[in-house]
Amino acid sequence: MRAPYGLEIIESCLNCPHREDRLFCNLPPPAVQRLSSITAPSTYPKGATLFVEGQTPRGVFILCSGKVKLSTSSADGKTLILRISEVGEVLGLAATVSGKPYQATADVLEPTQANFIGRNDFLNFLRANGEVAFRVAEQLSENYYHALDEMRTIGLSRSAGEKLARFILDWCAQHDKGNGEVRAKLTLTHEEIAQMIGASRETVTRLFADFKKRQLLEVKGSTVVIRDKAGLEKLVT
Repeated sequence: MRAPYGLEIIESCLNCPHREDRLFCNLPPPAVQRLSSITAPSTYPKGATLFVEGQTPRGVFILCSGKVKLSTSSADGKTLILRISEVGEVLGLAATVSGKPYQATADVLEPTQANFIGRNDFLNFLRANGEVAFRVAEQLSENYYHALDEMRTIGLSRSAGEKLARFILDWCAQHDKGNGEVRAKLTLTHEEIAQMIGASRETVTRLFADFKKRQLLEVKGSTVVIRDKAGLEKLVT
């Protein structure tokens, strides 16, 4: 069904064409039937907020399409983007399971479908389905290892240039379309990239200009093309 923001809405987990590709959604039919009965399909425009850091957990959001950034902020207003969530991920999972406040703020980066499940329904769903509980443990483990990788990138990198080079290589590896060139659409602003690598927007802008001058990469609109992968890799070794 076509809905606002140009999204093709998946009205039921039972009819989702991507079930086989997604960790949480690829469940036995009885579990999917139950999941569909407790899930409320919802769409959100760019800039919408799903939940806020410190908020009491209401439940989880299954990301069916679009992108959501998870960030944390300090008392003086500095923001660090923890990661960009991809389709199939369950957002707010740790807080909903533990009952502790959401650890991050979830902001929509582009028109998105994120289906909501209330906390009590979700916990009862876990208690009744061992396979679902196992999948949840898998995603929590993935989130943990991702957090460690981010800590290494920000805490152990020697320079902002190394952090940006690592970010570009990782982003292109995840989003490359595989058409012969190492390229990917970069939907983040320089400010958002800065918030991901722990630098200032001015530093990110300067480094992009430097990388282009050294012919390490090329930027075409919102697309980044890596021209010298070996050169970028040298910056992170």
